[in-house]
Amino acid sequence: MFLPLKDHNPTTIRPTVTIGLIALNCFVFLVELGHGPSLPYFIAHWGAVPYAFTHFGEVVAVGNNFPPTGGPSPFWITGITSMFLHGGWAHLLFNMLFLWIFGNNVEDFLGHFRYLVFYIVTGLLGLCTHVLLHPSSTIPVVGASGAISGVLGAYMVLYPRARVTTLVFLLFFVTFIEVPAVVLLGFWIILQLFSGLGSLGHGGSGTAHWAHIGGFAAGYFILRFWLAKELVSARRRVAAGAAASGGTFAEGFAAARARSSSSTTPGFFSTGDDYPPPPPKVGHRFGGDPIGNFLEEIERKDEDDS
Repeated sequence: MFLPLKDHNPTTIRPTVTIGLIALNCFVFLVELGHGPSLPYFIAHWGAVPYAFTHFGEVVAVGNNFPPTGGPSPFWITGITSMFLHGGWAHLLFNMLFLWIFGNNVEDFLGHFRYLVFYIVTGLLGLCTHVLLHPSSTIPVVGASGAISGVLGAYMVLYPRARVTTLVFLLFFVTFIEVPAVVLLGFWIILQLFSGLGSLGHGGSGTAHWAHIGGFAAGYFILRFWLAKELVSARRRVAAGAAASGGTFAEGFAAARARSSSSTTPGFFSTGDDYPPPPPKVGHRFGGDPIGNFLEEIERKDEDDS
């Protein structure tokens, strides 16, 4: 067993969205506790029931001692409300730990608003994966795990070499180690795949492993797509700048790199003539200067082609 405790990857902005999500999840959990004996009704009402999604909101007696409920209207709103419900203290604390360790860096990279949209979208895609593979399940799905898995997938793309302090324990053997994020998260998603495959044909399990897998895959490929898009955009800007000045591609590259290095505005997705990188980060995939490294990659490819 393993438990990540801290990553060595400083941020440049205050992760207000990540903090807000953690606070909201904790608040909703306290609301759950306040329901006492009526908690199963609350979970059945606001949790996401796969059968309801595949039968367009049809009322059904849900499983595992949850009472029948019509749910909110429209029924699909439970896709979002379920992200803020948790099945117990351990479920909440583990999810919030992972969100705090890995979410702040992804928010730092995407910016506050894009990060929030990304979080919700990957959570919904994770739920859709679970529903597709367990369409007749009447067990409510609750938890932020799908969305947080999307954050993990994004982190694996952005910071695969970031060092993560991890608690490892096996029976009486306990130690702390530092491992690259790609190793830790790769091992985690492999465990999810094995567990998810084992749940097929058995009506699922107590854990929505396919929501984890779907969310992780969504986060991973969304970030891969965005990075590829930014590489193309960077190349076009360099070529356009070189053409406008009548210079060579190398001269355009040098000018773009200078603008990138001199800019003080944070945010990888900033707009305008300048294309500012975030300050250097320990373990950043691109050495803390995404656009500069993109441009260097372009320059190397041009040299190889010539």
